[in-house]
Amino acid sequence: MLLYVLRHGVTQWNKLKKVQGAMDIPLAPEGIELAEKTGEALKDVHFDICFTSPLTRAKQTARCVLGGRDIPVIEDKRIQEIDFGVLEGTQFKDAQGKIVSHEMEIFFTDPLKFKRPENGEDISDILKRTGDFWREKTTDPELTDKTVLVSSHGCAVRALLQNIYQDHEHFWHGCVPPNCSINLVEVKDGKAWLLEEDKVYSEI
Repeated sequence: MLLYVLRHGVTQWNKLKKVQGAMDIPLAPEGIELAEKTGEALKDVHFDICFTSPLTRAKQTARCVLGGRDIPVIEDKRIQEIDFGVLEGTQFKDAQGKIVSHEMEIFFTDPLKFKRPENGEDISDILKRTGDFWREKTTDPELTDKTVLVSSHGCAVRALLQNIYQDHEHFWHGCVPPNCSINLVEVKDGKAWLLEEDKVYSEI
């Protein structure tokens, strides 16, 4: 099995540095362009099936990358972005790029200590649900020889890849995955390894 694990394209909230998790924010025009260029770079990949977060930005990105491919596209809430609860829509960086939210500073610097916001999730929650998704799909005999697109989100992608990473203390592995980046994973005989990490095929 080959898994192309994709983060969605740029949204207006990404540009404005607002906390964006479960809020259903669509792609900005630049995000659509970036997703289309990523799709062009992957035009020769024979995808068999796509699993996507049900949030609009992930579904839009999947559609752009898949182009006209006539394959099953299945929504799965387990790969939806972390829910920031009452923090959704708040400003986390100023115009100079400095983090201005104490909660979000912890989220980006020491995420395992990020406390679950009111009506939201913490890292253990997203690790559990993405882990459930990972175990189900990577052990499905019908997917053994398939090439799979997984369209998701920054934190959800890193949570999903914890099933491969050897160093579990460093959740972010250096950064939040860039918009429209691909982590290419091969799964064979119960083992998984990264072939490409955070590969960006085009930039706006």
